[in-house]
Amino acid sequence: MKNIYPNIYTFNKKILKKTANYLKLGNIAGIPTETVYGLAGNAYSKKAVQKIFHLKNRPKKNPLIIHYNSITSLKKDVILNKNFFKLYKKYCPGPLTFVLKKNNKSKVVSLASAGLNTIAVRFPDHKIIKSLLKIINFPLAMPSANLSSGLSPVSASDVYEEFKRKLKIIIDGGNSKVGIESTVIDLTKKPKILRPGIISSMEIKKYLRVSFSKKNKTIRSPGMMKKHYSPGIPIILGRNTKNLNHAQITFGKNNKNNKNNFNLSKKGDLKEAAANLYKIMRKIKKKGFKKIFISKIPNKGPGIAINDRIKRASK
Repeated sequence: MKNIYPNIYTFNKKILKKTANYLKLGNIAGIPTETVYGLAGNAYSKKAVQKIFHLKNRPKKNPLIIHYNSITSLKKDVILNKNFFKLYKKYCPGPLTFVLKKNNKSKVVSLASAGLNTIAVRFPDHKIIKSLLKIINFPLAMPSANLSSGLSPVSASDVYEEFKRKLKIIIDGGNSKVGIESTVIDLTKKPKILRPGIISSMEIKKYLRVSFSKKNKTIRSPGMMKKHYSPGIPIILGRNTKNLNHAQITFGKNNKNNKNNFNLSKKGDLKEAAANLYKIMRKIKKKGFKKIFISKIPNKGPGIAINDRIKRASK
């Protein structure tokens, strides 16, 4: 199918080099990852980081996740510990973000870490972002490529819908495989999960003792704002609707074929449900439904992350 978007590019060596040079000048690009698409900029450039916050209309108290290519490059900015290495060996590269103490020599722009003495860091697992990180000499600050508090994008066209031509470069990497943002774990003291993701607490508990962070005065990572992941229309949790003018999101075996019924996973697969969540919410918004009713989602494994997203979206 012909590309109808003027700033969406198919990935190849030419666009890789063009994007790298563009980022070196302090510009911002839309880049795919395995979780969601991100707004990428040089984490060492004040100009680039400011552009990210401006484009997203993001509160300055909400830090960014910094994406790295290797432990060697990461060591320049943070203090590593034994808990980090335990999880790194098992899950990296992948959808897991670590909150670590910033070291004194770090060049990460203060605004990117919301002025805190910690940095949220990740090793992404998508061939495009990995190829890009290999040929540049700086890490990438990269929040989801959407306006603040909105739905994260899982395709290049989603990014275009958010920013139109405000971005000169969006690289098409297909649909994001995971479909929701990374799990975030704070390793600065006793390990705590700040944001649930596809890697569940039960999996992490196989390698170290971890708890869920409850009330937080300080926002130490993305995904901790009360209102987030919103499609821009009201969401009603744990209920069904008979009104065909309202959308119904369901999960598992469901024989309804109503035009307002959208199933996250007919197989009852929570990973598939997570991958479909934002895609289906965007589809519902485009179809003009005024409300979204969401049936109960099992609160286990990836379901914990799904319920976290829809709860914040309903605020």
